[in-house]
Amino acid sequence: MPHIWHLWYDVQTGALLIRANPIALKIGEPAMRYLIISDIHANLTAFQAVLEDAGTLGKDYDFVWCLGDVVGYGPDPNECIELLRTLPHLCLAGNHDWAALGRLDIRTFNSDARKAVTWTHNTLTDENLAFLEALPTTFVLGNFTLVHGSPREPVWEYILDPLIATLNFSHYVTPYCLVGHTHTPIIFRQVGQQGECEAVAPRYNVQAPLDGTRQIINPGSVGQPRDADPRAAYAILDTERMTWEFRRVPYDVGAVQKRMRQIDMPERLVMRLEHGW
Repeated sequence: MPHIWHLWYDVQTGALLIRANPIALKIGEPAMRYLIISDIHANLTAFQAVLEDAGTLGKDYDFVWCLGDVVGYGPDPNECIELLRTLPHLCLAGNHDWAALGRLDIRTFNSDARKAVTWTHNTLTDENLAFLEALPTTFVLGNFTLVHGSPREPVWEYILDPLIATLNFSHYVTPYCLVGHTHTPIIFRQVGQQGECEAVAPRYNVQAPLDGTRQIINPGSVGQPRDADPRAAYAILDTERMTWEFRRVPYDVGAVQKRMRQIDMPERLVMRLEHGW
């Protein structure tokens, strides 16, 4: 029987804590406004810009869902984890989070990513390593399945096109699945009984209705966008009105690049931030 996650709050950190239990429970989803973020990648400046643009906690949004890869590539891994921990949140494990813990063979990473992973591992505090250690790989809450990569392979698989999305619809049961990992905002919407789907490009600052059609939705990346747009990407989900809104916000890329060069990050990782690739 699949594990079901039990939820409760840590009153000191504001985090949503979870525990697996093999007893089947149905967990109701409260009607809330969620700030949906993914792939922060240790970019504190972009993360701060997203939080400022999203508005006031408790007024403009109530809770944060983070779809993984809080760390990796960027210069601020501890700072990003610590900022996330100040917010009421649920966070999933991404491949770079696992790599920083030594759970993945980094020989599968390119040389630039390997260098960033090694630096990140050596820089993270014990407390923040423990935070990453505790992150789940899959979470189901109400109408939503949350993973970093895909429902079929939660940590590693990239949903890059409709074919891969089609193969994943049978691997989750909720109407909606939220993913990250590709760093590209997009919706894959099911259009046939066999799971065939179409790719739908994001429309920004539009509250699009979620009508029950099965969809795999990616909010894009906060800290390292790869869709030729360097602005930080995120989304707002309103489960009372059942709407999804893609958003973008500019941030001081140069300040992040300066910090990356100070710690001798590979120049390719530095330059990609200004181009969004």
